Amino acid sequence: MSPDELRDDQVDGPELTARLAKTWGTDKGIIGALSTVDHKVIGRRFIATAILFLFLGGLSAILMRMQLALPENRLMGPDFYNQLFTMHGTTMMFLFGVPIGEAFAVYLVPLMVGTRNIAFPRLNAYAYYVYVFGGLLIWVAFVLNIGPDVGWFAYVPLSGPEYSPGKRADFWAQMITFTEVSGIAVAISVIVTVFKFRAPGMTLDRIPLFVWAELINSFVIIFALPAVVTASATLMMDRLVGTHFFNPAEGGDALLYQHLFWFFGHPEVYIIFLPATGWVSAIVVTFSRRQAFGYIALVLSLIATGFLSFGLWVHHMFTTGLPQLGASFFTASSMLIAIPNGIQIFCWIATLWDGRPVFRTPLLFIVGFFFIFVAGGLSGIMLASVPLDTQVHDTFFVVAHFHYVLIGGNVFPLIGAVYYWFPKFTGRMMSERLGKWHFWLAFIGFNATFFPMHILGLMGMPRRVYTYLPEMGWGSLNLFTSLGAALFFASFVLFLYNIVSSARRGAVAGPNPWNAGTLEWASASPPRPQNFDRIPVVTNREPLWAHRDDLPVVAGLSVENREQLVTTVTDARADLRETTPEPSIWPFIAAIATAILFIGSMFTPWALVWGSVPLALALMGWFWPKPSTEDER
Repeated sequence: MSPDELRDDQVDGPELTARLAKTWGTDKGIIGALSTVDHKVIGRRFIATAILFLFLGGLSAILMRMQLALPENRLMGPDFYNQLFTMHGTTMMFLFGVPIGEAFAVYLVPLMVGTRNIAFPRLNAYAYYVYVFGGLLIWVAFVLNIGPDVGWFAYVPLSGPEYSPGKRADFWAQMITFTEVSGIAVAISVIVTVFKFRAPGMTLDRIPLFVWAELINSFVIIFALPAVVTASATLMMDRLVGTHFFNPAEGGDALLYQHLFWFFGHPEVYIIFLPATGWVSAIVVTFSRRQAFGYIALVLSLIATGFLSFGLWVHHMFTTGLPQLGASFFTASSMLIAIPNGIQIFCWIATLWDGRPVFRTPLLFIVGFFFIFVAGGLSGIMLASVPLDTQVHDTFFVVAHFHYVLIGGNVFPLIGAVYYWFPKFTGRMMSERLGKWHFWLAFIGFNATFFPMHILGLMGMPRRVYTYLPEMGWGSLNLFTSLGAALFFASFVLFLYNIVSSARRGAVAGPNPWNAGTLEWASASPPRPQNFDRIPVVTNREPLWAHRDDLPVVAGLSVENREQLVTTVTDARADLRETTPEPSIWPFIAAIATAILFIGSMFTPWALVWGSVPLALALMGWFWPKPSTEDER
């Protein structure tokens, strides 16, 4: 550290703000845009890309409902329908459901813990580009009519070399690897940010519930995602170089694939749900005007949910012929997870009950979440029972259940979160009038779409069929469901219009329009490149409620270098100052090299050898040491 280096206790006011903005800002132009490591810029891109995939997944769902609206409909053939439902499930689970939670973490966690950037910012930028390339890979294949057609789970032997010749299943397997590499990279950045970059005074029992949810979610991601990477990698080896991991004729085991997939697949439901619990907690607390009821119980419930999510995967395999003892164990564990989820619901209701709730649009969507998610949870308990699961397995009853859980448990809180944090993202408010119209259209449209599917499932209508005969008696309910889907989709069109029009002409928000208590609202709206002019000091779970006009701060960080304050893990005492990496184009180039390697490996195993050369060069550029400003003096 240079003794004559300008520090933030030596300058004040607009000059401090301007100098920090220059130090932490991003260069103009395309190279600057591709080199940025600002967590807010990467987070906004993550969120926008995930919501784009949400619309693409919703569009594919509308096309499926148009096909199923009438018996013996000839709108599309079975081959296109197979690609369509595969793309719908794959997009919603891998390109929207998991990334959207991490996208909000990338943007909000550094702001909520009171630091200036995420840990490992270049890794974070690399993760975004890898995610985009994975999504482009599979959607370009679909547009070219070579999209995957084996379902979002790609069970073997259907996805194996014998029953799926060509490259369709390969596109699916490589997309999985792309998105999971991205997911693990973001999870690592979030964990280190929460443990080492919290503002002084933010002890473990003062961490915002949203940050707790993202922290536990990141641990679940790190332990769950390697299982599906193993499944997709071994599937690729079976298809490309003739290994026989899943070929029973050569000593392999097809059920091994299902175990690997669902060991990831069931925690994935909670990877999608856990960030939503953080959105719910933040919105409920702010609009109740009181601190969360049962803070400790909520944190312990999050931990229990993350832990138990790994003990349920076999309930997806009840019909594969499990030993009775195994079925009993996984039935019990599946029902057990209702306990922490129930505790969270009761704590949120108690917070509202004991507060002074203000029913603005974000809170309306959370109330909708309560109804829909609880209904999905009740049908989940039914499916945890082996006899009932056996009867309705692979019927529309299951489709209804998981849409109640996933849309109720993720999409409704997500919409509330977008309305809630939109002022922070853009500096403008979304329209309340359009927001209320949006809520009622979405709530009615959702239930009209998915509730009749319970009845269709009990009537025996199977999943993944592209048409059905009139004499089955499913036509009227399918037509009603399709009309409900059109209404639900229309609500998202209204949502998109509200976003675009409010971003251009919405009322100016100011730094804290909801009078919230967490640290992200202590920054400007939208936040400046440095997030905070001086790092805040935390003395309360809702620091802005405890210090409305005089939030305490700590000074001493460099104004001329990208310094961050590192704190201790448990009690967040100031520990040391660390310089965070400058913007760099190399994460973008490394992501391109990664894409070339993986796409090439769909055609020849030698791509792993030759493709590693440009990737290694990109990594050398990434980590090549640069002289610091101090060295240059």
